[in-house]
Amino acid sequence: MANIRSAEKQRRQAEKAKARNRAGTSRLKSALKKVRSTVEGGGADSAVMASGFSVIDKAAKKGLIKSNTADRYKSRLSASAKRAAK
Repeated sequence: MANIRSAEKQRRQAEKAKARNRAGTSRLKSALKKVRSTVEGGGADSAVMASGFSVIDKAAKKGLIKSNTADRYKSRLSASAKRAAK
């Protein structure tokens, strides 16, 4: 238990940030799974890809993942969609 008011405030802020980050990470993972399953199913729908890219970009903007990681995710998803389309 924190004895100092600023330490108690920092603990409260950390809990809020943890919940926010956990929710964002869960949203990102769910979107990735949805896009990957759609691509593997053979239906590389552009709307699903666009929504997946949007979630990836938002996660990068919020700092959940780095921008290079977001670019890598998007590149790999588009490459797998291109392979599945053949």
